[in-house]
Amino acid sequence: MGCVLNFRSKGKMSVPMLLSQISPQAPSSPSSSSHIDVQPIAFEEIKKATRNFQHSFYLEHGAWGHVFKGYIDEHTLTASKPGFGITIAVKIWNPEGVQAHQEWSKELNYLSQLRHPNVVRLVGYCPEEEKMILVYEFMAKGSLDNHLFRREHESLSWATRIKVAIDAARALSFLHDKDKPVIHRSFRTADILLDGEFNAKLCDFGLARDGPTGDMTHVSTRVLGTFGYAAPEYVATVVSGIAT
Repeated sequence: MGCVLNFRSKGKMSVPMLLSQISPQAPSSPSSSSHIDVQPIAFEEIKKATRNFQHSFYLEHGAWGHVFKGYIDEHTLTASKPGFGITIAVKIWNPEGVQAHQEWSKELNYLSQLRHPNVVRLVGYCPEEEKMILVYEFMAKGSLDNHLFRREHESLSWATRIKVAIDAARALSFLHDKDKPVIHRSFRTADILLDGEFNAKLCDFGLARDGPTGDMTHVSTRVLGTFGYAAPEYVATVVSGIAT
C-alpha cells in the first residue's frame, strides 16, 4: 500500500537552472568533485524504488517532509528489487514548509559539489523540480540523535562515541578548509548520520552558506539553527566565521 503525499507545487527555479549556477570547476580537494557526478533519476523510477512510497519503506518525517528507503541499480539508477543494487534514502520536501524550496536548493547545490568520507553522498535528484526530491546513500544506523536520546535504539559505547566525534570533526574540517569555505549552520546530533559500521557523516545542508574568503574573517547573517547548538558568540553578535 502506498503512502499518499499531498504536496502542492510552487513553481520555482528549475534543476538545470540551479545546477548551471554552480561553478563548473571541480574544487581543489581530491576528496571533492563537481556536480557532474550527481545524476537525474526519473520520478517513476523513484516511485518503483520505494514501492510507490510504501509504508514499510518509510524511515522518518519532519516539518520539512518525509524520507523513504528504496533500492536502485548503482549503474543505471533504475529501480531494483530489495536486496539488489544499492540501498538509498529518498527525501521529499513539503513545498508548503517554511523556506522549503530554498533549503532544497541549498542541499542540492552544496551536496552536488562535496565529496568526503564524512559527508553524506548525494546520489541523484528528481528532474521534476516541483517534486523537490533528493536521493542519498542509505545510512543504516540512522541519526546520532536517535542513539543518544531514544531508548529503542542501540546505545553507543564510549569508543564508538569518540569515533563519531572524530568523524564529525573531520567533516567540519573539510568544509572549513576548502578554498571557498562552507559554514554548515546546523551542526547537531540529528544531522550526523551513522552507517552500518558506525562511520559518521554530516547531512542536511539546507541552512549552509559560503564562509569568509580572502582577507575576510567572518560573514554577517541572521541566526539560524537549533537553540542550544549554535555558538553563543554567533547568537549574540550575528557574525559567523570558521570558529563558530
